[in-house]
Amino acid sequence: MKNKLVIAVVLLLLISMLGFAGGKADAGKSGTAATAYPTRNVNGIVLWGVGGTTDIIMRPLATLAEKNLGANIVVQNMTGGGGSIAAQYVWDAPADGYTLFMGAENPPLYKVLGISDVTYDNFDCAFLIGDVTVAVLVGKNSPYKTFTELINAAKARPGTMKLATTGKGGLPFNATAFITEVTGATFNQIPYDSDSNARTAVVNGECEFTVIGVPVVIEAYKAGDIKLLTVWTLNTHPIFPEVPIVVKEYPDFAKYLPWGPFYGIFVKKGTDPAIQKKIADAFLAASKDPSYLKVLENLNTNYLGFTGAEAQKYIDGWSTNTINALLKSGALN
Repeated sequence: MKNKLVIAVVLLLLISMLGFAGGKADAGKSGTAATAYPTRNVNGIVLWGVGGTTDIIMRPLATLAEKNLGANIVVQNMTGGGGSIAAQYVWDAPADGYTLFMGAENPPLYKVLGISDVTYDNFDCAFLIGDVTVAVLVGKNSPYKTFTELINAAKARPGTMKLATTGKGGLPFNATAFITEVTGATFNQIPYDSDSNARTAVVNGECEFTVIGVPVVIEAYKAGDIKLLTVWTLNTHPIFPEVPIVVKEYPDFAKYLPWGPFYGIFVKKGTDPAIQKKIADAFLAASKDPSYLKVLENLNTNYLGFTGAEAQKYIDGWSTNTINALLKSGALN
């Protein structure tokens, strides 16, 4: 009996030692993986289509960041579900830093809009690039000369004026919540897979207007292919000083401004902090390259350059502000 007891104790000790050694081995393996990262190409998943604001902000940054990271960053566009298809794809991938979510402002709203349970709560923001101002866009032959005229026309035929949108949770959908809350106007939202396609729909006359980030309208505006009825700023816009600011016509918009889409690089929660730091450092350094700062300037994108807690604070504030507008407008009913 005594011998059996001794054998049992010895076996338990051996199991414990093996488990400890295995834990040390796993820890060493994890540390080694973080030190070696990256050893292969990194995928960057963009949640909107080619040529949209998110796409044209991400691609030049990725090209610069891959030099700092020491690996190719393969940028892929994955549209659908207001960006939720891309979010789910990254969430389903391993938390190893090899699949980055090149995201915009949409995921914080997925849960409240009933789109998906995968939100930015499931990711860490490695690097928050910047945000942009939005504008109300109509075609060059539009009968509307001011934002007030457009709103009055919409209120005269509730729910029928065609608004080119990027679907539930997209920029025009979110912006429309502010418009409805402040003015009472409602619209017929026609979905497209990117803001560039929504812009094209307005230019071609398929839709009467859209709300869009200014980076994808600058050239078309300069060429005279579109009209901008208003920009959502508190002060005169430096690129479009002749375009009326929204608070001049509807002062109640001031409570929601500044507001606009934001863009960042996200990793799945659980990614090794050392790997996250490598990613953050690579994109931060890339964002400070004079050539990229010129890209942001040309796109009229406000540079943020936030990481860690600072990035999270910004996202939390944006989410609260937007969800409040969605609630008040009835978009969540």
